[in-house]
Amino acid sequence: MARRLYVYYRVAEADLGRTVVAVRSMQQALVAANPGLQAGLLRRPELRDGQLTLMETYAGAVAPALAGLLADAAAALPQPRHAEWFDTLDEPEPR
Repeated sequence: MARRLYVYYRVAEADLGRTVVAVRSMQQALVAANPGLQAGLLRRPELRDGQLTLMETYAGAVAPALAGLLADAAAALPQPRHAEWFDTLDEPEPR
């Protein structure tokens, strides 16, 4: 079973471009420092009260210490950030 980390938060529509650049830069640094880590960035399509929801995804070689590293690396990003861990469900072998 593999573990994945999802981090979501809201960002003002006007700040989307600079936030995406900052997140991608942070993710590239984390991936470079943690071989096997895979990072992604998603956006909820709808706008609410002038804000968008972004979600960072982390898979692959995800160590429990990643949450702490991520919190430190993301100090300058929009807050509050909500982190949730999920375990994958292994698919049964075909019969």
